[in-house]
Amino acid sequence: MMSTRVTVAPTRKLPSGSEIPVIGFGVYLIPISETVQAVKGALEVGYRLIDSASCYANEQQCGEGIMKFLAENPEYKRSDIFYTSKVWESDYGYEGAKKAVDVSLAEVKDLEYIDLYLIHSTAGGKKTRLDTYKALQEAVEAGKIRNIGVSNWGVKHLQELLDWPELKVMPVVNQIEYSPWLQHGDIVSFCNKHNIIIEAFSPLTVGQRLADPSVVSLAEKYKKSPAQILLRWSVQTGAIPLPKTVRAQRMKENIDIFDFELSKDDLKNLGDPSSYYVTVPEWDPTKRE
Repeated sequence: MMSTRVTVAPTRKLPSGSEIPVIGFGVYLIPISETVQAVKGALEVGYRLIDSASCYANEQQCGEGIMKFLAENPEYKRSDIFYTSKVWESDYGYEGAKKAVDVSLAEVKDLEYIDLYLIHSTAGGKKTRLDTYKALQEAVEAGKIRNIGVSNWGVKHLQELLDWPELKVMPVVNQIEYSPWLQHGDIVSFCNKHNIIIEAFSPLTVGQRLADPSVVSLAEKYKKSPAQILLRWSVQTGAIPLPKTVRAQRMKENIDIFDFELSKDDLKNLGDPSSYYVTVPEWDPTKRE
């Protein structure tokens, strides 16, 4: 068994009192047959945030991986792990979302609760989004989930939510694609103003920009890998990156970013605030109505 004497990711406090790690482990597209070991392995090297979703079809395996880690490492308890899932578009609306929460919770029943539950996209229009959010608020009140967030929401969608008279539980996270070449300045500014944390999916640009000369140059300067430079950029700009890999060495490398800092100039000059580099061009729900 791998030693658990590792550097565990630092955390940030949420309004609910929950502590959310400043880096997480994403499980999108990890095969079901590999998810249990990938999640357990990630926890063994220091990750404490596991990010799944109903449409990933591996929620159950995430729960199993977490429970195996806890069983083998009794010095840790359930509250040390921050587990996230998401409701998918096919379950949007009040009744659909209520059922979706129960289904997601049943998939990870041994965890007893879900730390963060997100609305996965902006599909369905304003009423559908708000009806979905209403169901999630009730799930918080019932103790099924601890925190609510959204994913892929633009300023328009966030403003509609904040203007909603029935809003009781503020969203704590907006998970968006985020990198030096997709900085979403308007969304980030709005979220910072309203104490909503940015979570960054595809923080490594799905590998598409790891060979960018500016990244390679910084990697050489700081004696780190290109991936570590991009993840450090996310953390220093206030986002929570969610890298994904099934390779143990990459897991270790991706979390080993807390022993250095990018200088202010390097942080500012990496990438382009005006760039719009979406790794999957047809997938940007922040632009929907």
